[in-house]
This record gives sequence, structure tokens and C-alpha cells, in this order.
Amino acid sequence: MKNPVFILLLAVAAVACGPTDKNTESNMESSPNPLLVEWNTPFGVPPFDQIESSHYLPAFKTGMEEQLEEVQAIVENEDAPSFANSVEALELSGATLSRVAHVFYAVNAAHTNETLQATAKEVAPLMAAHGDAISLNPDLFERIQAVYEQKDALDLSDEEALLLEETYTDFVRSGARVTGDDKTRLKEINARLAELGASFGENLLAETNGFELHLTDSAQVADLPDGLRALGRQEAESRDKEGWVFTTQRPSCNPFLQASTDRSARRKIFDGYAMRGNNGNENDNTDIIEEIALLSLERANLLGYESHAHYVLSKQMAKAPENVYGFMDNVWPKALELAKQERADLSSAMKADGIDETFEGSDWRFYVEKIRAERYAFNEEETKPYFEFNAVREGCFMLANELFGLSFDPLNDMPVWHEDQQVYEVKNEDGSHLGILYMDFFTRESKRGGAWMNELRMQQNVSGFITPIVTNNFNFPPPTEDGPSLLNFTEAQTLFHEFGHALHGLFSNVKYASQSGTNVPRDFVEFPSQVMENWMSEPEILKMYARHYQTGEVIPDEMIARMNAANQFNTGFATVEYMAAAYLDMAWYTLTEKRELETNAFEVEAMERIGLIEEIIPRYRSTYFGHIWGGGYASGYYSYLWSEVLDADAFAAFKENGILDRATAERFRTMLSKGGSAPSMDLYVAFRGQEPDPAYLLEKKGLN
Repeated sequence: MKNPVFILLLAVAAVACGPTDKNTESNMESSPNPLLVEWNTPFGVPPFDQIESSHYLPAFKTGMEEQLEEVQAIVENEDAPSFANSVEALELSGATLSRVAHVFYAVNAAHTNETLQATAKEVAPLMAAHGDAISLNPDLFERIQAVYEQKDALDLSDEEALLLEETYTDFVRSGARVTGDDKTRLKEINARLAELGASFGENLLAETNGFELHLTDSAQVADLPDGLRALGRQEAESRDKEGWVFTTQRPSCNPFLQASTDRSARRKIFDGYAMRGNNGNENDNTDIIEEIALLSLERANLLGYESHAHYVLSKQMAKAPENVYGFMDNVWPKALELAKQERADLSSAMKADGIDETFEGSDWRFYVEKIRAERYAFNEEETKPYFEFNAVREGCFMLANELFGLSFDPLNDMPVWHEDQQVYEVKNEDGSHLGILYMDFFTRESKRGGAWMNELRMQQNVSGFITPIVTNNFNFPPPTEDGPSLLNFTEAQTLFHEFGHALHGLFSNVKYASQSGTNVPRDFVEFPSQVMENWMSEPEILKMYARHYQTGEVIPDEMIARMNAANQFNTGFATVEYMAAAYLDMAWYTLTEKRELETNAFEVEAMERIGLIEEIIPRYRSTYFGHIWGGGYASGYYSYLWSEVLDADAFAAFKENGILDRATAERFRTMLSKGGSAPSMDLYVAFRGQEPDPAYLLEKKGLN
């Protein structure tokens, strides 16, 4: 719920082929920049087949210039400040910059190159300075404040009233009342933080791409699944090497840790993953994050807050750090105890193998799979043929059709940023156009890790209804010569998760872009995505889409039962691994005094404080915790667990009425359609009839 400049600075950095470096200066002079002209493309999608890497920087600069001119026109307006000529005019400013930024940040995350990375570094401080030029403009703030002071006398709709409230609050939170040397320092901090965030991401990508476990002895890969072995062979060939190469990309790293009987090789790839950004080389992130933490504290103090966490959380559902800690501290002891029980089981299994050595973190995933096989007669490899990535995608589409009546029509020959992308027109049950969905499935060196959703165009309805264009991005194993991309259980869940974000963006039906789709508090934004995961493993839904990619056989009932039972094991680890990262995030951003920091010692101290066992490391250690160092989740990583309370309670509503109940689904869609145009808890209560009950989450995790 922010005006456009705040959205650009905080949101889009997130959530033919793609851009290349082929253009020349003469090309730029002879043809218009496609980012700056009307897009005569189907549904107004970005003309990715025309956009080249060097188009972005001049387009950014033009967009910033245009918005500053629009802001100046607001300031120089001789009419008395009003909602329309000040608040709404600011909301509608920067259309060109918004369009450029949304496309750039999406492409740079999913298919970067040297030119895009250089552009990101140059643009980061420019955008920070641009934001300051608007949010710290005293004449502009004077007009916004004048409207705000008469808010009770204005005849505003609920959405307009909230836009006024949020715009005024954002100006204050951005430093509109800061003066003199403090204002100069605030601008310096904002610019430096933007630079540091860009450098962190670039370093992390280089570290992720730089590690390889190169094996040449066939005995070392003999016990690996066929698909993983083929992926390793394909990776080796792409690097002009013999044998097999495994990387710290999750589709390579995690399956290797699960399947390899070679403890030494497991340890190498585990350490390679865990030490990214922490190797004392040119890509080391330790100095960067120490500076980010201290600058964030200094900025929070300048704005009148005790810590950066206090600053961030004051606008979230949690409201304050003590509420986050109180919430997590209620779950942590039970989760840690369960993880310790799991460790004992795993350590015993290793000793039963005749290995009388210390059980380590690099052993954890291997022995989880061993126990699942022995205790539940389950091997994840036997389920993968039922989770071919296209089939899982179709499962999402079928579910959306059953719940909401949506259809997804494939669009061929659409401009894309990479040839692997799939594009769909999403239609309502009556056949009317809802939006466009881009899906980008496979891992590659030009893509950052993880999975995420972007909005290339946000829905709005100020002077005509503008429909959304959203993207889903994944890092699934690509197809090999030996077969298609087959997903494990977690990867299939991830597809449903990101699809939930996509629906949140697609369902948006509000007036203003700053309130549309996923522009909601950080600790609410994960709820619509996480609730979708619940359907993925329900037998009724599995039978709709989980078919063997070779035989067409529907996944058998007994396999579903074994799979779901096996996946209940190791929930202690999953919860502790995640929560350790959430505690680490809070530790960095609840600093209240500037002091000398040393990243590794700080992290050790933070983990000792919560009693984390040494066999588990945080899901994201500090030096590769992209979520919180420029990724928008600073002081907000707890939100996944917070949202799990909502998603467990919401799915309970579906189970009470039938998991495909259309009436419940219609209330759910209505809630999502409101985006950030109303307080999140108010929207949830309107859907559920009550505030969420944490008991459903504890039951789901086996922690009750």
C-alpha cells in the first residue's frame, strides 16, 4: 500500500529471446527505444523480442525525468491542494518509470547478463536518489499534508481514504520531517544501501555459479538416481568436462545430498552451499551485510525508530519486534525438540550402517531418505514420474478451474525473455479476460536461485480497467536427453505456492495500482501462496493431475498414503531450519546500538542464543540470505510462519465445507481481489468469520 515511487524502490526488486548485448550505439540511434513507445503487442505484454540490454538504462533515466516533471507540476499547481490534484496525481505519476522498472527487475532476476548487472548497479543509487527527490520534497509534502489534515471533511471512498492515509504515512516514514544535515545523511544512506543490495545479489549469483563438485569415477555416481546422474552429465558437458558436475543449485545439490553414499562428496557440496559469499574472495558478502545492518540501524534512528525492525514492523500485521519474538518463541521449543528426536533417529541409522563417526549436517538428508524408505516403504524417486512439471502445472490449472472457474489458454509465438517460458491467457468462467501469466520453470546460470512471482503490469481501474500481467519463476531441473523434468514433492509444492501468488495478482480488482495484487503487508503476502500448497497433496487433487509421464497411470492410493506419511517425517528439521533463518533476520535488524560487527561471530552468537543444534544450519545463512539484504524481507522472514497460521486456518474452512467448495472459494477470491485496499486482518475475518486459530498450524506440523 504505497504510492508508485515507494513501490518501485521496494517491491519490484522482489517478487525472440531475453535481453542480449547485441545492440550497438548506431542501432540505438536508428530505432526508438521499445521501452519508451507504445507496446503494440498482444494484450500489451512487454516486447521482449525487441528489448535489448542497453535499452534499460536510458529508459530508466527518461522515466525518472518524466516523473520529476509530473511531480513538479503537482507542486506548481496554483489550485488549493486536493485529493485529486495532489494525492491521486502523485499516485498516477511515473507510469513510464513503473513500466520500465517492472520489466527490468523481472528480467534481471530471471535471465541476467553482464550488461543487465552493470545497469542494476548504476540504477540502484539513481533510483534511491529519485525516490528521495520525491519523498523528501518539502513542497510536495506540504500539499500532501494539507490534504491529510482535512481528511475528515473529504468525501472519499474507502480506497481513496486509505490511499491518502498511506501516502501521508509513507512520506513521514521516508523522512519528510527530517531536516538539515540529517536529511543529507539520509539521502547518502539510501543511495549506499541501494548499491550494497545490488552488489550482494551479484556476488551471490557468482558464488552459486562458481562452485562445482566434479566427479570422474563412475563408482561415485553409481548409486544416484538416473535423472540426477543425467543432470550431472549434462552440467559437465556444458562446462566442457568429462564425468559429472553437481552444483549448489538446489535441483542438483539437494538430490545429491539425499542419494549419494559418498560422505566425503556430500560434505563437499554441503559446505559449498553453506559457505557461499563467505569465502574471503572477490565475491565475499561479509563486509557488505555488516555495512547494510549498521546503515539500516542509522537510518531507522534518523526516522525516529529504535531499530530497523521497529521501523519495518510498525506497518506490518505483527506491529513490533516483541510480537514477532513472542509468536516464534511459542513454536520454537516444540519444533527444536522434534528436530532433536529426528537427529537421534538419523544418528542411529548411520551407526547401523557401521559408521561410528559424528553425525553431521551433510548426513541429514541422506538418512532422512533412508528412514523414509525403511519406515514408510517410500522412495521419492518412485513418485517423480507422476510429477512431470507440465502435469503439475496442469494440476494448478485444474484446481483453479474447479475452485474459481478459471481457464488457461496457451499463447504461442508471444514475446518472451527466454525460450523456456510458457505464456497463458487466463479467463474467467464466463470467458472474459482476466490477465496474462508467464511461467519460467528451469534453473540456469543467468537466473537467481529460489522461486518467485513478479507483476509485469499491476491491475488498476482509475480511468479504465487495466488487467494484470504476472510471472511465476522457478529453478526446476531442466529436461535432459534421458527424459523430461520430473519434480520431487517439495518442488511440486513450490509450483502450487508460486501459483498462489499469481492468483493473488490476477484476481486484483481495485482502483489504484499501489493497492493491487500483492501490495499488502509482508506478513500477509505469503498467505495466499502457502494456502495453495495444501491442495497439492490431497488425494482428491492428486488424482486429477498426478499421472505417470510414460504410462498415463494415475498415482495409486497406496503410494499417496506412503508419500504423505513419509513427508510428515522431518517436519522438525524443516521448521527449525526455516525458523533459525527467521531468528537470524531479526537478530541483524533488532540491533539498537552501532557496534563493531563480525558476520560469522554474530551469526554463531544468534544461533547459540536460540539453542540451534549444530547439525542444522539456517535455511539461509547470513552471506546468502538474499531475502533480507535487498530482497524486501528485512525484518520480515518470519512472515512465512505467520502466514502459515492463516493458511492452516483458511484450509480448515475449505475442509469443513469440502476442499473444492465453490462458495468458500468465492469468498476466498473476494478477499484476494481486495489486495491492499483494506486492512489484511479485516479482509481475513470477512472471509473466515473469525481471526485465525493457531491450533490448526500446530496440528499440521505435529507440534500440538
